[in-house]
Amino acid sequence: MVKKFALIAGAATIALALSACQDQASSGGGARDYISAVGSSTVYPFATAVGEKFAEATGNKTPKIDSTGTGGGFERFCQGVGGDTPDIANASRRMKKKEFDTCAANGVKDIVEIQIGIDGIALGEATRGPGFKLTEEDVYKALAANPYGKPNTAKTWKDVNPALPAVAISVFGPPSTSGTYDAFKELILGTGCGANPEMKELKASDADKHEQVCTALRGSPFYVEQGENDNLIISKLDKNPTSLGIFGFSYLDANKDRIKAVPVQGVSPTYATIADGSYPGSRPLFIYVKKAHVGVVPGLAEYVAEFLKGAGDGGYLAAKGLIVSPKAVSDAANAAAKGMTPLDGSVLK
Repeated sequence: MVKKFALIAGAATIALALSACQDQASSGGGARDYISAVGSSTVYPFATAVGEKFAEATGNKTPKIDSTGTGGGFERFCQGVGGDTPDIANASRRMKKKEFDTCAANGVKDIVEIQIGIDGIALGEATRGPGFKLTEEDVYKALAANPYGKPNTAKTWKDVNPALPAVAISVFGPPSTSGTYDAFKELILGTGCGANPEMKELKASDADKHEQVCTALRGSPFYVEQGENDNLIISKLDKNPTSLGIFGFSYLDANKDRIKAVPVQGVSPTYATIADGSYPGSRPLFIYVKKAHVGVVPGLAEYVAEFLKGAGDGGYLAAKGLIVSPKAVSDAANAAAKGMTPLDGSVLK
């Protein structure tokens, strides 16, 4: 009897929250008669382009999309269900198990995961820059706080690798709340660290220490966080031609007149190299949808469908730098969106 009452009470709480959401949608001022999305700065330009197409095609209001960073987006998304919480979290990495658990604890029970495409973490420099060619290990030795467990004393790129320019190590990048930051540490920094056999042994014996040694970044002036605004990094490179920047491929692609790609492991980030996985910084992009808001927030399912239309083969988001997912992944994304199939949290890490 107690268990049954708890279930009824829980359902009632969600119903009240959604009722408030619907009341706001039908009241004056348009408080919740639009879609609310938060999260990744990398996904932001794609989400806004889709929002414009969606509004034009359906007559609904243009979605409100905030660029908070992936981590910050999940934090807001997982606060609960109802009109004062976002409908969608945009993400440049997959949701973590601890984030999924936080969502569940706050009543966000049915989350739909949809991969919208592929992106690359690009390293770039000003068009008049020195022409860097880096390895993952070069990047690790330059930016790790304690490379291989020892304090980092390198001041110039030449200190890291005699073949590199004798210019000060200066990299503008995303903050710790960003999915790009997380992915950069995993795909570039962590891989560079793993090139050392001793680090492989450390991972087997002490995973926590390995994580700290391999992914902790040194601070300013070597690595300088620039907030959730990749365009600011582009501007910084204009003014600092010997510095490097870290951002999503779409920003590199959209600013070819101002910046150029830095090859990593001899491979430059391009549509083709990211799509086939030969570029080391390739990563998937996602949107996460609150199923409880579908059918309550006007046009939510239609917006998701428009996103997948734009992200598909021949879709308009390719012109903005989004790379189409492999067919099997695209098919799975479309099936999840059509059925609003909740994510199984047990598959997350």
